[in-house]
Amino acid sequence: MLVAKGLSAGYGRSTVLHDIDLEVKPGEIVTLIGANGAGKSTLAKTIAGLIEPRGGVLTLGGENAQNLSAKERVRRGLCLVPEGRQIFGSLSIEANLRLGAYAHAEMSAADMEASIHQACEAFPILLARRQESAANLSGGQQQMLAIARGLMARPVLLVLDEPSLGLAPNLVKDIFRLIASLRSTGISILLSEQNARQSLAIADRAYVLANGRIIHSGEAKAIAAQSDIAQAYLGAGHQIGGQVQGNARVAQMRDLLVAFANDR
Repeated sequence: MLVAKGLSAGYGRSTVLHDIDLEVKPGEIVTLIGANGAGKSTLAKTIAGLIEPRGGVLTLGGENAQNLSAKERVRRGLCLVPEGRQIFGSLSIEANLRLGAYAHAEMSAADMEASIHQACEAFPILLARRQESAANLSGGQQQMLAIARGLMARPVLLVLDEPSLGLAPNLVKDIFRLIASLRSTGISILLSEQNARQSLAIADRAYVLANGRIIHSGEAKAIAAQSDIAQAYLGAGHQIGGQVQGNARVAQMRDLLVAFANDR
């Protein structure tokens, strides 16, 4: 479905991604885990065509995707649900959904209506409030809208960038249940997440990203069972990044404080 070999990318003079080798097979969920600043969002944007790679090869469905625009990648079935939801709050829920199908301008009115109902099958509240402003939705409902908007593109590969970010714990569980259910529809999913425990629980395979490089890869269950990864990413706090970093980060901060005190 998707293969990246030796992929590198960045911003300005700074290279963020270094020699990324990654694969998403048909019908599977692959998760990217890593701390804030590891390069997960940069990788998601590069795959989606929003950032031009500086090296390496990217193929989609067995075809070279290097020269495909972001719109053409959507037409080929690759859709990014961006970090932070990025819905259009001033527009209605329905208008946001229709924008998700922008790459399929030939869609008839009947097909559009059918697509809206299909995309919102798991989110009945969106259909009930479809004429309301998207800004009136709660954070969790806005994330539902962002995913439904992505489904409007009729993806074969859905790239989800931090879908649980900023959500209450009960909503996080709902979002992960939804992502897991999408696998049964035949959609392949690349899930970029800081919530390592939840993402590894639903994924088939996983890649661990640190400082723009893949440092571990394999079956999700095997990755979760590795002691060094469990200590760094699945320790106290159960989440990478943010305010709670786990036992490894706490120990690191303690050592720094001791060194500072000795120096004084």
